[in-house]
Order: sequence, then structure tokens, then C-alpha cells
Amino acid sequence: MESSEQDLVCLGYGRITGRVRMRKQLIGLLILTAGSAYSPAVVIADPPPPPTLTLVEAVDRARRDNPQLQSLRAQWEAAQERPAQAITLPNPMFKYSGMDQADGGTWPDTSEKRFMVEQEFPGFGKRDLRENLARNDVDALRWELESMTREVILKVKENFFDLYALQQVIGITRKEDRVLQRMAKIAETMYSTGERTQQDVLKAQAEITLLKQRLLELDAQENTLKGNLNTLLNRRADAPLNVTAPLMETHFNGSLENLFTWAATNRPEIQAAQSQIERSDLETKLMARESVPDYRLGLEYRDIADSPDLVMFTIGIELPVWQSKYRAGVREAEIMKAARQADRETAERNSARDVQDAHFKLQTARRQLELYKTELIPQAEARFNASETGYQTGKVDFMDHLESQRFLLNVRVMAAMAEGNVGIQLARLEQAVGIELIPAPKSGENGK
Repeated sequence: MESSEQDLVCLGYGRITGRVRMRKQLIGLLILTAGSAYSPAVVIADPPPPPTLTLVEAVDRARRDNPQLQSLRAQWEAAQERPAQAITLPNPMFKYSGMDQADGGTWPDTSEKRFMVEQEFPGFGKRDLRENLARNDVDALRWELESMTREVILKVKENFFDLYALQQVIGITRKEDRVLQRMAKIAETMYSTGERTQQDVLKAQAEITLLKQRLLELDAQENTLKGNLNTLLNRRADAPLNVTAPLMETHFNGSLENLFTWAATNRPEIQAAQSQIERSDLETKLMARESVPDYRLGLEYRDIADSPDLVMFTIGIELPVWQSKYRAGVREAEIMKAARQADRETAERNSARDVQDAHFKLQTARRQLELYKTELIPQAEARFNASETGYQTGKVDFMDHLESQRFLLNVRVMAAMAEGNVGIQLARLEQAVGIELIPAPKSGENGK
């Protein structure tokens, strides 16, 4: 026997020996397991499934925990301390001075000492106007917070409905695997009897493999949507997440005119623009009031050596001689008011456009969903059933049968996506109107 053949024999023998050893080890393990069968066993329970998250819970959690909203909410709460600062008088000033002879004085213990307390008072009406301006700043931040809240809620609902629809698609696709397995079984049976060729069996197997590939892609999309939703809820992107069917009224029938009215009243962008107009009015009044002089009141006490102590009252009045500055400030505030009125008009026009667009898309999405449910799905099911019967009787070839299966799968998938799209368009209409249109669930309802 040549060297290479001997090596191969030795290698084969080594593998056989290794397998024998592994079998002995496995037998020993089985014996030990059997010996301990009567001893208490440790049962490891499966991890519980992640808690189901409803749409209302997701929105509430985003309102509470979203970091962007937490930051703006903290800024708004901090701004509420500004009015108290704006109306408070400036701190009083305490002055000390000493006077003595230039030569031979008793510095620093001078022969004349002066102690003065002085308080500045803004002109009449200025403090109230400054306080109102500070309150206007608080309102501006409140509307900014409300606008950001609406945007975050919209993103939450969009991701929620997308995720819910995608999970329905995954379920439909997994069920379709059983349909393809049945089709492959029929093809194998008919091939074994000589009624069909092997090509039908191979095509069915290839279709099953393609379905597995599609499921991998759907799982990747689901992972992305879960990461997006978790991030909006201020959770780790890989945190377990399971969503349930959203409880929503998909047949909301508010008239377009009512929607326009609601948007003009509730849209944060419009309210923010109105707040800026009111700010311009306050700025105009304040600039006109700046020509009113500020004044100071003081009390001075003098300690003079070898002379009676003295008390003196002082008053100081600002001289607003540069009136052109204040007139220019008033003109600036009036021009800014005109600009802010134009901003409000722009916000109103944009709001009406958004409402009209969202309302139309919602109606279209509803019609599409109704079309899938009442016509396309029944037609696709009838087509598939007919093709299955035709294939078994030899009247339909496998590719036509497979095409009917693909059509039914696509229609069911599109119906699931259309259902999610209805929710998304309703959420976008809420964003355009500025109020909630999806009702909150009643007590005891879990969204299913």
C-alpha cells in the first residue's frame, strides 16, 4: 500500500475511533440523565412575550418620554419664571463715600462720611408691558412645544401603522407557505403518476425558496420599524416590541368645511403666528412708553465730625431727549406686526392646503381598502380556486396556477398595506387639523 493510501486509511480509522468515543460519551450522558430522572429537575421556562403596545399607549409614552419633547417642555417650564423677573424692580444701590482734606486728612477714617441708598423706578406702565412680553415668550414656547408634540405623535402613528401593516403582511406570507407546500405536494403526486412533468415540482420548490427570501426582507423591514418606534418612545432600538391592532374610527366623516374651521382654531402654527402679532402690539406700546422718563429715589445720611449729622433726600429723572430713537422703535414694531400678519396668513393658507390634501388622501385610501376587501380579494380567491381545480384536471398548466397564487398573495398583501395606509392618512389629517380624530379606547378595551 502506498503512503498516501495508508494516510487515508489512518485518517478514516481515526475518524471512526473518534465517532466511537463520541458515542460512548453520549451513552454515558444518557445513563447519567436516566439516573437522575427521579431527582428534582430544573425547568427553564420560555421567556414571556414582550408586552403588547396599543396605539394610545404608544402616543402617551411618546408625550411623556420623548427626549425632544422633554427638552422643549423643560424650556417652557423655565420660561414661566421670566414674567416674575421682568416685573421686579432693579436692585437698590448702596453707596459709601468719604471726604477730607487733601493734605493731612485722616484717611480712611475721614471727617465726613456719606451713606446713600438709591432705588431706580421704570416709567409708568413699562413694568407691566415687560411682564406681558415675557408672558408672550412663554406662549411662544408653549406653541412650539405643541407643534413639536404633534410632529412626534405623527411619526409615532406613522411607524405604528406601518409596523402593524407589515406584521399582517408577514403573517399572510407565512400562511402562504402552506399553500405553496400543498401546491408542491399536488405537483409531486401528479408527477409520480405521470400526469405532470418534473418541471412543475421544481417550479413549486423554487417558489417556496423565493417566499423564504421575501420573509427575510420583511423581517429586516420590521426590525427597522421597531427601531424607529422604540427611538421615538425613548427606548433602546432593540427593545422587545409588539403592537396590537389600533383601535381607530376609520369612518370619520367630518366635512371639509368643519376641518378648515378646526384647523384655523387649533393648528399650533397659526396660534404661534397670532402670538407673534400680539407681541408686535406689545412692542409698539413699550417703545412708545420708552419716551416716558425713568426716575430714581435716594436717601443719603452724612456723618460729619464736629458738626450735626445730616439726612438728605435725592430724586433723579431721566431726560429722554433723543425722541427720534423711540419713534424709530415704534415704526420698527409696526412694520414687524405687518410682517407677522403676513406670516399668519401664510400659516392659514398652508394649513388649509394640508387639510385639503390629507382629507382627499384619506378618502382615497378608504376607497382603495374597500375595493380590495369587496372586489379584488374575492376575485383573486375565486381565480385561485378555479386554477387549482383546473390544474388537477389537466386544464391549466402550472405557471398559470402559480400566477393565480401570486396574484392572490399580492392582493392580500396590498389590502393589509392599504389598511395601514388608512391609519397613516388619518394621522396626517390630525396633524393638519391640529386635534385628535382617532378616539381613545374605552375602559377595558385593549385595541383588538
